[in-house]
Amino acid sequence: MKQYLLAGYSAEGGPEVMTEEEMQRAYQAVDAFNSEVQAAGAWVFAGGLHPSSTATVVRAQGGQVITTDGPYAETKEQIGGFWVIRAADLDAALDWAARGSAACGWPVEVRPFQDDAE
Repeated sequence: MKQYLLAGYSAEGGPEVMTEEEMQRAYQAVDAFNSEVQAAGAWVFAGGLHPSSTATVVRAQGGQVITTDGPYAETKEQIGGFWVIRAADLDAALDWAARGSAACGWPVEVRPFQDDAE
């Protein structure tokens, strides 16, 4: 089976910020979704991320290493968490992504991992 990245995006600090109650409901829904993915044998691993303000970008240029604070991309939405799953095909991965999006309340981007055959 192929592996897919399901990346959940959120607008950090924007008008869509969840209340504490909404966040707790989302955590419970994501926990239930995670259990479903695990029970189906599709689970590889997953994780939630700290805000993009905690990011450090590392660049190797001309024999030097340059680090800068903050996210690499200047966007309104940042990756808030992700799943790596196994799925038979893109349609199956999209089905998992739809369920993950419903659980966390964020858009979920689906991307296949490269494999040796590509």
